[in-house]
Amino acid sequence: MRIDHNIRVDSAEAHLFGVHLRISSPKKQQRLRLPVWIAGSYLVREFSQHLQALTAKQGRTPCQITQCSKNEWLVESDGKRPLELNYQIYAFDASVRTAFLDNTRGFFNPTSLCLQVVGGEDEIQTISVERPTAPAFNAWRLSTALPARQIDARGFGRYTARNYGELADSPFTLGDFYVSRFKVSGVPHELVVTGIGNHTAPGFDVKKLVADTRRICETEITFWHGKQPQRQLPFDRYVFMLHATENGYGGLEHIASTALICQRADLPLTAVAGEAAPPHAQGAGYNQLLGLISHEYFHTWNVKRLRPSEFASIDFNQENYTELLWFFEGFTSYYDDLFLQRAKLIDTPTYLTLLAKSINHVAATPGRHLQSVAQSSYDAWVKYYRIGENTPNATVSYYTKGALIALCTDLMLRQQGGDLDTLMRGLWVKSKGGTISEADIYALLNQQGHANVATQLAHWVHSTEDLPVHALLSHYGVAVAAKSGTLAQRLGMRVVERDGIRITHVARGGAGEQAGMAAGDEWVTLFDGTDQWRVKSLSDVENIARRHADVAQHPLVAGVARDGRMLSCPLIWPSTHANQIAELVVKDPSKLTAWL
Repeated sequence: MRIDHNIRVDSAEAHLFGVHLRISSPKKQQRLRLPVWIAGSYLVREFSQHLQALTAKQGRTPCQITQCSKNEWLVESDGKRPLELNYQIYAFDASVRTAFLDNTRGFFNPTSLCLQVVGGEDEIQTISVERPTAPAFNAWRLSTALPARQIDARGFGRYTARNYGELADSPFTLGDFYVSRFKVSGVPHELVVTGIGNHTAPGFDVKKLVADTRRICETEITFWHGKQPQRQLPFDRYVFMLHATENGYGGLEHIASTALICQRADLPLTAVAGEAAPPHAQGAGYNQLLGLISHEYFHTWNVKRLRPSEFASIDFNQENYTELLWFFEGFTSYYDDLFLQRAKLIDTPTYLTLLAKSINHVAATPGRHLQSVAQSSYDAWVKYYRIGENTPNATVSYYTKGALIALCTDLMLRQQGGDLDTLMRGLWVKSKGGTISEADIYALLNQQGHANVATQLAHWVHSTEDLPVHALLSHYGVAVAAKSGTLAQRLGMRVVERDGIRITHVARGGAGEQAGMAAGDEWVTLFDGTDQWRVKSLSDVENIARRHADVAQHPLVAGVARDGRMLSCPLIWPSTHANQIAELVVKDPSKLTAWL
């Protein structure tokens, strides 16, 4: 059976890709499916909602199509002649997970465009992308990590995947993009950037971005394979696809590429002639982008190859459950910023600031006492990607708490002469870059002489107790100092201050909840016992409170608007010690060098 997918731009204005699928040797009753999710993003996303105008024929003879479910179709054929299907996909989701098309660029994951031929999943799949012929697209090019079979100078043409799984794991980007090609350990890498104008990237210091990306790649390759890794790398070529937007962030790993989104304001800028270079190198936004690049590249090993045993084969037709996302996402989250420090792209104080941010994030999540990271991993399909006003009260992030578990495991191992690096590489070697179970992690720790760490790790993963982060950091010369948080943090709330104060989350047991405030409320007034004041920001609230020496004993009354009604919420003013946040302070640099 030969399976050929042909992709064309039907209408950039209407955001429509056209797809032609040819099956050389179909079954008499040929089933076809469109995936309901994409690997790495654990939510059923119903890609079939964007499929339209599906037709089928053999030669000039139309074939009957029966829809069997939300994402599956049955086509009647004679079983002898090639079967051809045509359909369109609406593509206007600017995320990394689906597909997008307009007059400025195109992007798609094959899980959003390419039907899965049931019974032909293991067959070689070819995918051809036609070059748009309209003059507006003359400068467009195409990039993907799939091996090319027959393409033109701009990358349009035919590519080959070994099976549907590899096809599904290989996104495509189209447009007049900036591209830089470089080698790491002898292996070609490519950085493609869209959303910054034309291919010359005017105003952006993409050379710095490329240089820093290269440093990250070198550091991570050395981590996994040592200093002479040329013959060991699990890919022949790698592509970074970065889209810069006005306001966006995200990433999704693939087997030999990654799709990334950042804010344009976070990209490094070139210096204007005659002026000093802009202070872009150490900006928080740029560091966040580098951390994202580090995270997704690390996934090339940790989740795309070293992966949960439940993911030995991916079923795109339904949820694929695992309790191990704390390891594959959480441990990756520990290493992403750590590699920036190891690559000397950020200094130690900056790294500790980022680590403190993770500590504070978990501490501000009451749900950590209700849900373990193993449960959080399994429930990702219904909880992590369905964020609501109660999410912090009922769940814990397997990313963030998983990263702190990795930190604690690393520090505990180092006290015994080991380290987490050795464990990670040992799992890679033992599994031959394949599947592992939770039991495999503990077994290897036992074999390495760290039975007590294995026992402790299992407890951290399956319990809801707080982690001994403070005590373990103190062994390495780092003290965790407590300092007063923002007013929102002390009230136990999250707010958006834009044309007023809009409450988005209320933490369990906090002053805001005790006052009767709720997510969705607009905080409009504050009564101080004498006067009713209009408040438009939390600084207004603080200024009013400061005028009253007895504010801690005398309740203020917050006036909130909810469902068109004004409600009064008696507010006990929080002390500066309420919901304090952590700040990491280096007390003994000599001890710190044993870790960083």
